[in-house]
Amino acid sequence: MTGRQGHGYRGGGRGGGGGGGRRPEPEPIRGVRDDARLSQELSKMDGASYGRYKSLKGDWDFGDFTLTVQRVQADPFAPPSRLRILRPDAGIPESAYTDPVRRRATADFLGRLARRLLKGSRLKIDTGGQEVLVRSSCRVGADGSLDLRFGLDLPGHGRRIDGRAAERELCRTVPELVDDLDWEEIDRKAAEAYADSVVDTVALREALSDRGLVAFVADGAVLPRRSGVSDEPLTGAGMVPFASPESLRVSVDLPHRGTVTGMGVPEGITLIVGGGFHGKSTLLHALERGVYDHVPGDGRELVVTRADAVKIRAEEGRRVERVDVGPFVRNLPTGSDTRDFRTENASGSTSQAANICEAVEAGSHTLLVDEDSTATNLMIRDERMQELVHGDREPLVPFIDLVRPLYREHGVSTVLVMGGSGDYFDVADHVVMLDAYHPHDVTERARALARERTDSVFTRPRARVVDPRSVDDRGAKGRSRLKRRDMDVLTFGESDVDVRSVEQFVDAGQITGAGLALRALVQGGHLNGSRTLAEALDSLDRALAERGVSLLGDDFDGDYVLPRRHEVAAVLNRLRPLRVAEQR
Repeated sequence: MTGRQGHGYRGGGRGGGGGGGRRPEPEPIRGVRDDARLSQELSKMDGASYGRYKSLKGDWDFGDFTLTVQRVQADPFAPPSRLRILRPDAGIPESAYTDPVRRRATADFLGRLARRLLKGSRLKIDTGGQEVLVRSSCRVGADGSLDLRFGLDLPGHGRRIDGRAAERELCRTVPELVDDLDWEEIDRKAAEAYADSVVDTVALREALSDRGLVAFVADGAVLPRRSGVSDEPLTGAGMVPFASPESLRVSVDLPHRGTVTGMGVPEGITLIVGGGFHGKSTLLHALERGVYDHVPGDGRELVVTRADAVKIRAEEGRRVERVDVGPFVRNLPTGSDTRDFRTENASGSTSQAANICEAVEAGSHTLLVDEDSTATNLMIRDERMQELVHGDREPLVPFIDLVRPLYREHGVSTVLVMGGSGDYFDVADHVVMLDAYHPHDVTERARALARERTDSVFTRPRARVVDPRSVDDRGAKGRSRLKRRDMDVLTFGESDVDVRSVEQFVDAGQITGAGLALRALVQGGHLNGSRTLAEALDSLDRALAERGVSLLGDDFDGDYVLPRRHEVAAVLNRLRPLRVAEQR
């Protein structure tokens, strides 16, 4: 890191220690609050009771940037303190921030650079994994400003302040980091190439619809990941680069890469088949992640799926609140109205039916389905089972009877991994077979095996109007209560929402962001008791487009990521207190 004159170490006397017992929270430091004063105060605090750190809260003027101590941890073992750096002018050229896509990419590049520069420091910044997402931790403003959010374990000796170590972090490391993130100091060619890559990915995704495609997988793409716990690309002799079948190969001209070729996945019904361990699920997993942009070098930069694609699976035990599952479930023995279906404990089949109907309600026109994670009895019923259990005794309409009318009548395409049943050949428009990770177009061979089928009817599910009073983020004490546990649970108010089956959450920050989006839906008046759920999501999308990620929670002192509307809807639908006021 480069040095910065005027921000070196400043010595000071050792402050008195704190005694035992609980003490009132100290008042914030008054008077001049600049970098020199911060250095002096930290030096004087050395050896004092850990609670004295709370007097640092607020803004500190470092000249060309402001350091804000947003939250101070109660003791050395509590979650890290939260800091913010706001630099109005980091020298970022207009070409890097006037376009929203380049602005997002530039922010991501600078955030990852900050993480590398801080290696070995107590300061930590959230930069996520292989996806380029809108994060609260690093933002470039539409005016070129740089806004960074950090976590810091404030140093201590037991429950006593280590003022000298804190002074090094706040008064040396922070200003050196700001210097090193100046546009004149960074590798500008690398930053521009990084943004170019993201711009190309976005352009490729936007080209899909005009070409009648739901997805594209570039020739040479690296689909397999390093391991079950690493999302980095597989390397070495075992890695097989993707190569499109000639019959499905398309070419697309991109702004920076020029012409690229790869497999276009057409609209309609596409089956991915093949033997076990030949790469079917790996391909579908790449398509699931194709709704997001990826960092250069990931191998999936040019694997893209339409932005509204939703992964569907069975989810036994989830709650379902007044969902119209009528297309899939009819004539229940209980006499319940399946067009207004509610349960506290859904079966595999009813949960999958609800997931499909909810995805369509939220605006998805592309469904991604893996046979391995579905309810068999909702996917298919063979002839012998139909002979034994007649249609008037079976309330379920299998997906195979609805997948074609779902596309024909509502424009909803499906990409389906299927390894155990050839009956889906009857309804498929295209069949791609994976053989030792190499894709082959076997559509004609599959058609020769297909049989005539009689379609059912897919009536579009009724729209729902949510009671906003049932979406409450307040805890028992009346304050907002929102936190996550790993990638499993979102705590929203008094509810724990199980999100393990929402497979397109790729970053823990998205789960927090979805909780903040639920809060914004209510507090922003988008979910107002008269709009349908889809209309409320549309309204929130417009507000986010206008105000950006800060709309979700500048008052939130943790890291979060802007989620898609589809994951916001998924969390809302799994909120157990949720109440639907009416259907339309």
